Formats: sequence, structure tokens, C-alpha cells
Amino acid sequence: MKCDSIKSFVRIICLLLFILVFPGFFTTISSQEITPIQFEYVDPLEKVLAEASYFRPKEAISEVVRGENASLQFVVRSTDNITNLKVHVSTATNSESALPPAKKGFVGYVKVGRSIWDYSRDRIVSYSGYYPDPILEQESIDVVFGNAQPIWISVPIPKDAKPGLYNGKVTITGKNGKELFSISKNYSIKVYPVTIEETSLWVTNWFTLDADRLKWMNDGVPFEPFSDKYWRCVDKLAKKMAEYRQNIALISPLDLSEFKFENNKWTIDFSNFDKTVELFIREGVIGKIEGGHIGTRESHWTSQFVVFVPNEKKDPQNKFDKLPISAPRAKRFYTDFFDGLMNHLKEKGWDKIYVQHIADEPIEENVETYTEISRFVKQAAPELLIIEACHSKNLDNIIDIWVPQLDFMNKDYSFYNEQNKNGKEAWFYTCLAPKGEYANRFIELPLLKTRFVHWLNFKYKIPGYLHWGLNYWTANGNPLDEQTSINHEGGNILPGGDSWIIYPKDGNLLSSIRFDAMRDGIVDYELFKMLEKKNPETAKSIIDKVIYGFDKYDNNVEQFRKNRRDMMELLSK
Repeated sequence: MKCDSIKSFVRIICLLLFILVFPGFFTTISSQEITPIQFEYVDPLEKVLAEASYFRPKEAISEVVRGENASLQFVVRSTDNITNLKVHVSTATNSESALPPAKKGFVGYVKVGRSIWDYSRDRIVSYSGYYPDPILEQESIDVVFGNAQPIWISVPIPKDAKPGLYNGKVTITGKNGKELFSISKNYSIKVYPVTIEETSLWVTNWFTLDADRLKWMNDGVPFEPFSDKYWRCVDKLAKKMAEYRQNIALISPLDLSEFKFENNKWTIDFSNFDKTVELFIREGVIGKIEGGHIGTRESHWTSQFVVFVPNEKKDPQNKFDKLPISAPRAKRFYTDFFDGLMNHLKEKGWDKIYVQHIADEPIEENVETYTEISRFVKQAAPELLIIEACHSKNLDNIIDIWVPQLDFMNKDYSFYNEQNKNGKEAWFYTCLAPKGEYANRFIELPLLKTRFVHWLNFKYKIPGYLHWGLNYWTANGNPLDEQTSINHEGGNILPGGDSWIIYPKDGNLLSSIRFDAMRDGIVDYELFKMLEKKNPETAKSIIDKVIYGFDKYDNNVEQFRKNRRDMMELLSK
């Protein structure tokens, strides 16, 4: 009997110790029964796989400056099915003021069906093949037993917010098995007396306005280009880009205009081009207009460049022929096109913010035809600046804004750095490459790798960044399903997340945890620029603790938070 009493006493002590160590593991329901629900805070830079089960208790706090967004992530998990999981977030307040209401959502999981080669050592491996990415804006969600469900909370911090610590509460409710539950946790937001203004870093995420892809913003139901539905979708796209600090829009006057050849001269109707540009200006995106490409490869990767020339066909999907720039029809058209375009840009007051693409990614094998087209364009429009994603340095006196791939920037940094010093500009881009240890925005990479893209911008004094895939959803499959596809032109696998970083659902556009990380990296860049003006040596010291080289970084999240906190504190003095 005495032995049984000792055993019972030991069990009680063990249970009490477990509750003290893991306070979020148990919660009390209305019937006072113990229900096994985990509800913990996880740093929003950590990707939580559905199969994750260990979450160390930690303080829920976001430290931010004015003008950015505070992000928080909580995770719910149970040994039973949870139905109708809902989240309520009270407004964060202190004794003097309150922050705006929080925006809340559930992190969704998407399939990455094709993992690719040459990944970094810190690649995240999901044995289910599903990864967290879209931020689902819905009132409730069901959670299968044993699965982790992240909750994403974002609070916009006004530029005039009073500095200080704000406190609020996150409450989850639902049914765990057959029992109702309600659990609350406190959260804090610390606002530093530092304000982020407009974005000075040039950031462009190429987007498609193809109605066959935008249809996913209409639940997959097709609609006509330039219809009322079309323009509503484009407006939502522009709003989302402005919200995430994108300040360049790739808009093609060639694709959006109508052409007629009369009296031996081409006339151009820029109406749809104008409407598109005006919409993006109105929504606050445009600091620059990127004129879409006028040329392409004749066939395969190493083939020569040709240009698009309007034909007499009535097929809107095939209204251009592909001709060498030396062809009389091509010369005639582009002489009139650039003459009309430059006059039109000047009339609209857009000539100083317009830059022109010629043809994407020239390489050594086709650099001569690229140069031939570019020289013709420069002759037709001498004031026009040319921007290009390029794989060759043999384009001197042709390109005004160089945009090499990140690994090419690494290899030939001295050359591109000289461009930035000598009156031209050199940005960098990422796409399906580079892989390896380089920063990129693939779904299988840690979120720090996405955020570090813009730390590279600061460390190496690179004033711009380009990515090709904002919303290149496949026409034949729901973007919330499979994330990888085959690039039919090059035979390459496009990594999960390469083709799009936002999602369409129920007529709206959803962000992703990667897009949030990219936006926050842009803010980090601006903080570094502010600190550099105040104390260049300190700014360099902090960045050097994190970014060791173009493809070498400190990927410790806690250390990252400390370094960013140091920066905010230094700027607050």
C-alpha cells in the first residue's frame, strides 16, 4: 500500500512537471476534462511541415519599425481531429494607443512533386511532399489528427504609430474530437521609433496578364481579354504588388497595342497599354515601366534572335511573325513603332521612367543578333534605355541596365560593380537558377534564403532585383495543387515556387509566406541603407555577420533576429 502511494505521488509530480515544461500541450475545456491540444508560437521565419510535432514553448513577440508589417505564427496540433478551427486576434494595445486590426489566415500546404538536383545543405525535406506556402484567408479550417496547422497573423504598423510595446491575445476555438475548446495566448509587438518610407531598391516580379491564366482568379472560368472581369483581375494584381513593395511593372506596348499599316506607315493604338500603365500607377506600383520584349530566339536556346512583326492574320493568339531585324518588314515596322512609342511616352510624361527589353537572356552563341537588334533600336530611339537579363558580358555600349543571374554576378562581380560605378546599373536576378547554396525563393528552401536575396542587394551595392515568376500559373491546373512543371523550351524542371509566389482563390489573390519574407527583406534593405548613412562601419559589421559571400550565409533564425534587433536599436538612438 505504501509503495502504491509513492507511485501515485511520483506520477502526479511527473504530470505537474510536464505541464510546467509544456504549458501549451494541455488546455481546459468547459467540462474541465484534459484535452491534448498543442498550441505554440513558432518564429514566422520557420517553415512548419504538416508532419512536425515538436514545438518548444517561446514568447510570441514581433519587433518591427513603423511602416512595415509585424508577422506572427502559431501552430495547432492535436491527437484527435479538430473541426471548425477558428482564430480571433484581439487588437494590440498599450496604455496610450492601439495598432490596426490584425489580418489572420491559415498556412496552406501545396505539393512539390519533383524535387530537383543540386540543392543546398539546408534544403527542407518533406516526406509527404507537401510544403507550407499559401496564406489562406478563410474563417475556419479542419485539422486532421497528428497534423500541424500553422496560423499566420500580420499587423500593419502605421508610419505614425507611437513607439513602444503593444500587447494582444490570440484565441483559438473549435471542436477537438467531440469536445469544444477555447485556448488563448498572449502576443506582443514592439515598435521601434524608426520609420520606413518608400522603397528605394528596384524590385520587379514579372507577371502575366494572359486571360487564360488570370481565369484562376475567376475560379477557373474563362473570360475575354480587356473585359470588365479582366480589368478587375488586373487591378487586384496591381494592389497586391503595391502592398508588397514591388515598384516596377513589366508592361508590353507591343503585346497590348493594335496596329494598322496604311499609306506605307504603321499606326499604333496604345489604348490598352495606357489603361494598364495608368492602373498600375494609380495603385502605387510604378516607379519604372519595363517595356516587354520585342524579340525572342528563333527556336532552341542557342539559336539566333528574331523580332515580332505584326501580320495580317486575324488570330489574336498568333498576330506576329518572327523575322530577323534585317528583314525589310521588320525595319519598316520598328522604325514606326519606336518613333510612335517615344512620342507617346513623352506626351504621357512616362519617357523618363520607361526602359526597354529587347530579348531575354542573350548568350555568347547569339550575342551578335542581339546586338544587331539593340543597335537598330538605339538608332530609332537614341534616348531609350535598354534593360536585360543577360548571360554575356559582351554587350558593352548596348545595355544600360545589366541584370545578370546571381551566380554570374558572383563570378564577374568586379565587371558589374564597375557598371554601377560608371553611370550604368547592374542588378541581379534569380529564377530556376542558381541552385546550390545560393539564396532563392524555392518552396523547398528556408525562408531566410528568400529574405537574404535583398541582404545581398545591400552588401554588394546592387540597386535592383528581378524575378520572372509572380503569377505564371499553369493554364491547365489549379495553382494550389502541383507546384512544379517542366519548362518545355529548355527541358528543365521549374522548381516548386519558381513560377509563382502568389495564389488565386475565390476571386482573390493570396500571399504566401515566401512573398511575406521577400517583402520583409526589402524592408531590411532600407534599414541597412538608413544605418549606412548614420554609421557605415556598423552597417557593414552587421551585414558581414550574416552574409559571408554570394552563396554563404548564417542561417540561424535566432541570430538573425538579434542582428536585426541591433540594427533597429542603433537606428533608434
